[in-house]
Amino acid sequence: MSDETRNNILQIGRVPEKVMRRSVFSQLKVRRPEVLIHIGVGEDCSAIEAGENEAFVFTVDPMAGITEDIGKIAFQIAANDVAASGAKTIGMLVDIALPVGSTEEELRRIVRDIGVLSEHYNVEILGGHTQVTDAVNRPLVSITGVGKTDRESLFASSGLSPGDELVVTKWIGLEGTAILASEKMEELKKKLPADLVKRAARFSEQMNVMSESEVAKEVGVSAMHDVTEGGIFGALWEMGVASGVGFEVDIKKIPIRQETIEICEIFDINPYMLMSSGSMLIGTPKGNLLVDMLESAGIHAAVIGYVIEGADRIVRNGDEKRYLEPPNGDELYKAIGGA
Repeated sequence: MSDETRNNILQIGRVPEKVMRRSVFSQLKVRRPEVLIHIGVGEDCSAIEAGENEAFVFTVDPMAGITEDIGKIAFQIAANDVAASGAKTIGMLVDIALPVGSTEEELRRIVRDIGVLSEHYNVEILGGHTQVTDAVNRPLVSITGVGKTDRESLFASSGLSPGDELVVTKWIGLEGTAILASEKMEELKKKLPADLVKRAARFSEQMNVMSESEVAKEVGVSAMHDVTEGGIFGALWEMGVASGVGFEVDIKKIPIRQETIEICEIFDINPYMLMSSGSMLIGTPKGNLLVDMLESAGIHAAVIGYVIEGADRIVRNGDEKRYLEPPNGDELYKAIGGA
C-alpha cells in the first residue's frame, strides 16, 4: 500500500471537515431558492420553505449498534437536531439494517424503544425500511427527522455574531458516558463504585434537548447546535466555522459530571471530545438571562465563553491558552475499540 493510499484511508467516525469539503460539498452544486438552510459544515439540518411563513426541517442521523439502547439514542439524536433548528419534530422515517443472525426479539426491542418515545413526544413514524443484510456486522438504525416551524423561529448553526455569549446546557459527555457505562458496566464496576456506574448508565434518560430549544427561543438566540459526535470541542469548532467567527471559552466553566470524568479517566480519553447528545450549545446576546430561564425550567446551564471576530478559536484553562483544531473522530470509538 502506497503512502498516498494509506493517507486517504478514512477512520471510524464522522468524516473530517477537510475531506467533506474536498470530496463531498465540492460535488454538490445545486442551490434551489426554496431551500432556506443549505448543506455545510456544522449544519445538521436543512430547511425548505412551506407556505408564506412556515418551514419544514429535515435531518438524518445513523446510529450503529454499540448499545442495546440504539433505538432510544437514534430517536433522541434526530429529534435533537430538529430542535436545534428551532423546529418541532412531527415525524420520522426509520431505516433499520440488521446483521445476519439477528433475532425477531432484537428487532422488536429496537422498534419498541422508538415507539415509546414516539408516543411520549407525539412524533409519528412516517415509514422507513427494515432489512437483514451481510453488509453490516451489528444493527444500524438511521432516522430521518421531519420538523416544522415558522420562519422567524428557524435557526442555523451559521447565525453566530461577535459579542454573542456561548451557553452549554446540562452536562457534556452524557451520551458517551451512558454508552460506556452500559457496554462496559462489569469492567467499570471493578474499578469504580457500582452506584456511580449505574448512575452513568442512566444518563441516556437526559438526552433530549427539546425543552432547551423552547426556552432559548423565548429568550432570543443567534444559533443552536446539538452537541453530538466530537463532543463540545467538535460542536464549538463546527459553529465557529459555519458562522465564520472565532470564540474564546473557559474550559473550567464547561459543565461536566463527575461520573463522566472518572469513566473517561479509566479509558484514558478526553471528555471534551466525547459524544454529548443531551447538551445544547447556544449562541445568544443574553447569556446570563438564558441560563436563569433554563435553570428556572429545571435545566442546568452555564455561560462558557463568547464569540469574537476573526478565526481564532481559543480554549483557556487558567493561565494556559490553546487554539482549537478541527475535530478528528470521537473519543468513544477509542474506548469501545480498545477497552
